[in-house]
Formats: sequence, C-alpha cells, structure tokens
Amino acid sequence: MNEAFHPEAHSPAFHAVILAGGRGTRFWPRSRRRRSKQVLAVLGPHTLIQQTIARLRPMVPPERIWVITNGHLRNEIVKQLPGVPPAQIIAEPVQRNTAPAIGYAAHMVRRRHPDAVMGVFPADHLISREDKFLKVLQTAISGAVQGSIVVLGIKPRWPETGYGYVQFEKRVSATGNPKLYRVGRFREKPDLAMAKRFVKSGLHYWNSGMFVWRAQTILEALDRHLPKTAEILQEIASGESVEKLYPLCENISIDYAVLEHARNVAGIPCDIGWNDVGSWNAVYELVQRDSAGNALRGQGYLVESKRNYVDAPGKMVATIGVEDLIIVDTPDALLVARRDRSQDVSKVVKWLEEHRREDLL
Repeated sequence: MNEAFHPEAHSPAFHAVILAGGRGTRFWPRSRRRRSKQVLAVLGPHTLIQQTIARLRPMVPPERIWVITNGHLRNEIVKQLPGVPPAQIIAEPVQRNTAPAIGYAAHMVRRRHPDAVMGVFPADHLISREDKFLKVLQTAISGAVQGSIVVLGIKPRWPETGYGYVQFEKRVSATGNPKLYRVGRFREKPDLAMAKRFVKSGLHYWNSGMFVWRAQTILEALDRHLPKTAEILQEIASGESVEKLYPLCENISIDYAVLEHARNVAGIPCDIGWNDVGSWNAVYELVQRDSAGNALRGQGYLVESKRNYVDAPGKMVATIGVEDLIIVDTPDALLVARRDRSQDVSKVVKWLEEHRREDLL
C-alpha cells in the first residue's frame, strides 16, 4: 500500500481533475457511448477510471476529486466512484476539448480553495510504478506553488508517431529523484524519421497529458492566450447558464491553447510505467500471454496460432493457423483486425456514424 502524502500545514490544497469525456473509439466494439473505455475493466478487475482514482487516493481525498465527463457516461461513473461526491462528477453540455474543460474545472477548484494546486489526469491511462508517480506529483506540486505550469513527460521507449513530445532545454541527467526542467517547446506528432531523432536526442519525452498548476495560474494563462473562452468560463463561474454558454467555447486542447505559448512551463521527466492504453494492441502488450504469444480472454483453442489477442467472453473460440490478430466479440458486433492496424478501429466507428448506426455506437 502506498504511503500517504502529508503536505506541510501551509501548503495549498491539492485537487485532482479527471478528464473522462473521451469515447474510446479505438476500443470498439467493447467501447460504446455509454460504456466507453474509461469505464471498462480492460486490465484487471477494476475499470480504468477506478484505477486512476485509486492511485491518487494517498494524496487526494474524495472531496477534492473532480471528474469532467459527458452526459452518456456520467451515471455510470457515479456508480463506479461511490466515494466521489456526485456533484463533482460533471457532464459537459457539449465536448469542447481539454482547454474549456480544464478552465471550467479550475474555476470550481478555485472557488473551493482560492490558492489551490490542481493536477489534471486522463481517466484511461495505466501507471504501474505508483510510488514513483506519487513522488513525481510531490515535485510537481512544489513547482506549481512557485508559479510553474508543470507537465509530466514520459521517457520514450520507442519512436512513437502517435504522441506529442515535450522538448526540454537540456538533456535529462540520470538521477533517481524527480526534477523540474525548463520546457523549450512542444512538438506535434512526428513522422517516423523525426520520432527516431527525438528518441536519440535525449531532450524529447512523450507528452503524457498530465499537468499540475495552481488553479489561478491556469486561469490567468487562459485569460492571456484564449481570452474569448476565458471570458465565457468567467460568466459561467459567475452564475450564468452553462448549458447556454459552454457550447460557445472554442474547441481546442490545452496544449494548443496555452502550453505552446506560455513561458512558465516546466516539465518532469518520468519513468513511471506509463501507458495510455490507446488501442487493443496496447492491451495485448500489457496482459499475460502464453508460450505462443497468444492472449485469450475466455475459452478457446488456438491451433498453430501465434501472437493473437482474443476477447470473447461466454463463447468458445477456435483459431487455426492465424497470427497477429485482434478478435473482440460482443453480442451485437465482432471485430477482426491485424494487431498492427488496431489504431484504425476508429475508422469503423466513423463509418458507423456516417451510416447512422446508432445501435452500434
């Protein structure tokens, strides 16, 4: 069990904002609008959002946890998180990406504790080295108290083209203790050649989407860099209708809106066993496999088959002579894909939307 974090008496309150509004389209057919990836138990007995809350528990009591989600998922999340006050599980009227969601949450956090520090965490990531993660958060909070916008950068394990990167101003020194470094710039998703250069440089880390700052600091940054949306959020915080005004916010991520422009950005290089669990292939890489490299959830007989992921609960599955496949079965849909094409599952969802197959969304 993790040791509880006990801040100094004069330290500001630390709140956690969990972003749980995504649809998880790459996890179709298991992931649907009302049962999206973050509320699924794709790894172990607990859902991804339950695991997110559990790892924060040593530092954040339930009354300082806020969840931003959507109308399809809110009721399910309330059921899954009985310790979190239901009033703090908030459904956006419409999705407007992370900048408005974070600004909206920052107003609520600041209203509760004017000098609060808030951490922002996606609801659907995996972190296996939780003790290291908590030490990183303590360092991030210290940086936030000093006025920094802190991003957690993940040490790249391969030249990933699907992530954005944080570029530090100097190479990271080998040390066991978390340390703040100035961030020179944010780099968008690169092509493979550029990603290889990033990994080799020692300056570039994956952008985890986890941030720590004072609520006041991020609201001031939104005022400066996204003034139209900041004004709308201020009106909502003053009591105006969120249903009426929130849809007028710009649809933009916090990275584009603030982090790429702010000058007070610092980062912490991390090696915390992080995985964004972004596809069925990512799940395959994380679960136990047999001697032939097959991962089977349910009953099956896999003959001369290698490196497959089969998820078909309640059904007997037989394969013969197949390799590197994803097979996911639900009562109304079946997915069969090559593992190296698992990112393209979202194209199926787009096709279903275009053909108005609401029964499968």
